[in-house]
Amino acid sequence: MSITNKAGNKATIDVACWLFNIVTSVGIIMVNKALMATYGFTFATTLTGLHFMATTMMTASLRWLGYIPKSHLPFSEVLKFVLFASFSIVGMNVSLMWNSVGFYQIAKLSMIPVTCLLEVVLDEIRYSRDTKLSIVLVLLGVGVCTVTDVSVNARGFIAALIAVWSSSLQQYYVHHLQQKYSLGSFNLLGHTAPVQAVSLLVVGPFLDYWLTDKRVVAYDYTSTSLFFIVLSCTIAIGTNLSQFICIGRFSAVTFQVLGHMKTILVLILGFVFFGKDGLSAQVVMGMAIAILGMIFYGNASSKPGGKERPSPPISNDKPQLEHDRLLDESSDLDNKV
Repeated sequence: MSITNKAGNKATIDVACWLFNIVTSVGIIMVNKALMATYGFTFATTLTGLHFMATTMMTASLRWLGYIPKSHLPFSEVLKFVLFASFSIVGMNVSLMWNSVGFYQIAKLSMIPVTCLLEVVLDEIRYSRDTKLSIVLVLLGVGVCTVTDVSVNARGFIAALIAVWSSSLQQYYVHHLQQKYSLGSFNLLGHTAPVQAVSLLVVGPFLDYWLTDKRVVAYDYTSTSLFFIVLSCTIAIGTNLSQFICIGRFSAVTFQVLGHMKTILVLILGFVFFGKDGLSAQVVMGMAIAILGMIFYGNASSKPGGKERPSPPISNDKPQLEHDRLLDESSDLDNKV
């Protein structure tokens, strides 16, 4: 009975984590759309730097209050992670600027097979035929409902290539660092968010000026635009945290596959709030295929052999048992969220 209860509790927490990520991710997209389209704050990289500054303030406050235990992460690992994350953010922004929306969507979809390749090569993960087929269905469905015009040039292709690989490596490293150093999501954010905030706030204004020919310091700040900036930063804390929690509990590939549910939800909300001009039979069909693929993926990957790594030899090594105990303890705060 206790095993059943434990499994039920885990399933409940898993669902809550996904809902937390979906709500915050969709919420920040809607707020940022209003901020950029309605109020003209087009400084995406600088805004992301503000997001990580807010996240840094949150983790520092929780650590000061004693809610986040002390932990260690080598600075070389922090720099490696921040390098991937910064290239991901800059690459995605530049890719969207230099490529058509259709090619940008294709680049985002290609992150799933790239992340799969990283798990196969670095973690020796094995996928069953059904799991592979479900991933193909998700890619097909999201592609059908989002990819329209497709045009690309040499510099746009290079930007997309950098964005895809850096984003995939960043998400892979979230799971890798949590497992290797027994870090919870709050701990990992506490180590990485300050460096990301500083790097993006230094580079962001120059990059945004290069992309938009506008200076962030010359923007006409109003009480309404400041409200949306603060609201975006507040929601971003939950978005950053929920991303780390989800990847830590599952994997980068699962996060990518089920994460496309957010794309479908954003489309649906767009039709609800902004009219049905873009709603067509093709879009509806793509949504249906993607949702079926996600359901198929959840079922296939949870079966024995659906997605697994070779079992390590059985050992009574006490340091490994201590590592597992510390990892369980570091996840307690994530579970409470």
